[in-house]
Amino acid sequence: MTTPVLEVQGLAYAYPDGHQALFGVNLHVHQGERVALLGPNGAGKTTLVLHLNGILTAGAGSVAVSGMPVGKDTLMEIRRRVGVVFQDPDDQLFMPSVRADVEFGPANLGLRGAALEARVLAALDRVGMVDFIDRPPHHLSFGQRRRVAVATVLAMEPEILVLDEPSSNLDPASRRELADIIRSLDVTVLMVTHDLPYAYELCPRSVVLSDGVVVADGSTRGVLTDDPLMAAHRLELPFGFDPRTIPAP
Repeated sequence: MTTPVLEVQGLAYAYPDGHQALFGVNLHVHQGERVALLGPNGAGKTTLVLHLNGILTAGAGSVAVSGMPVGKDTLMEIRRRVGVVFQDPDDQLFMPSVRADVEFGPANLGLRGAALEARVLAALDRVGMVDFIDRPPHHLSFGQRRRVAVATVLAMEPEILVLDEPSSNLDPASRRELADIIRSLDVTVLMVTHDLPYAYELCPRSVVLSDGVVVADGSTRGVLTDDPLMAAHRLELPFGFDPRTIPAP
């Protein structure tokens, strides 16, 4: 096998108040995979994600991106390689225009002029938002702001795209449009979600985190049809959704 694009080994972390959130998490994701990270509230999913680009520092264990360890000396490069799209796009969009938000990251890396403009246009084109380039983000719908937030990360040309609850608060049309965008991206995706149908639609593989440990790692269909596993870790399918009756995408 090739070197995993994301390798987490024995990751443990306790918050300053003493709450232990992670207990030796192991996770390997290879280039081009789309993986759903599932689990009940309080499972440690957000804590894990915050280690992937060095926002939090492991108490024990390690995180590496394409063989590069996450640490103080590698933070700038790691944060280029691992792009996190937060649940609330307003946590990510803070400039007066869409253009300014999307160019912020690559400009900080030293990109200028025509190269910067090309990077911005390419990122916005991938999310279908080129026509809104000069609009203020706060004039956009929630779904449009989420797509711009994705573009701000794509403009950095990351190796891994981490999506935190990407379908939350989206109307059905925006939800479908975002799914089409995610499917079209040639980037490794780790998607944190409570939306189990979305995980089934977009991610062939799912990892279940519960009480700070990985309790399952397999095909999304296999995870979602394992009734004892689902019940034990407070994962419930929405009414009317049964993966046994729906062909795998």
